Amino acid sequence: MRGTALTIFALSLGGFALNAQAPMQTPAQAGNPLIAEAKAAYTTIKNNLTAMAAKMPPESYDFKATADVRSFGATIAHIADTQMRTCASVMGEQKTVDAASKTAKDDLVKALAASFAECDAAFDATNDANAQQAVGGGRMQRSRLGSLISSVVVHDNEEYGYLSVYMRLKGVVPPSSDRSGGMGGGMGRGAGGR
Repeated sequence: MRGTALTIFALSLGGFALNAQAPMQTPAQAGNPLIAEAKAAYTTIKNNLTAMAAKMPPESYDFKATADVRSFGATIAHIADTQMRTCASVMGEQKTVDAASKTAKDDLVKALAASFAECDAAFDATNDANAQQAVGGGRMQRSRLGSLISSVVVHDNEEYGYLSVYMRLKGVVPPSSDRSGGMGGGMGRGAGGR
């Protein structure tokens, strides 16, 4: 019995020693760090926009910060349409969610989710072999990764900034500033939920 216990103990120590020699890798270290960081930035804005679309009351979807800008709902539609067009193009397809024709919150939330599903697929399919592949045509030709970063991540963050003002004007805390444990997880630097 004592011999069996010593054998198990020795094997356990051997396993710990092997684990200590091979440090844990972060996702960025496991693959191309540029792709991993772009996907992390995409995931953050995806979570914030999804929470924002859900959090804004349906009656506020037609709200405009000023008369000469898009309504909250029209901006959600713009994001969904832009994402679907960009991410489908990156995948070599032409798709639309036709979100611009929708005004109801439920319809716009579904269109946004569909565009995020397309972008999830585009980011998941981006790798070292195809990240620099030219996509698009004419003056808008960019690398696959460049298109995803500029037309999705950068664009979505810009629109999120605009929509955060809309939410504040309606007395709703944007998800990235919400520290109450509500939607968005309070990952951003905000006014502590105020």
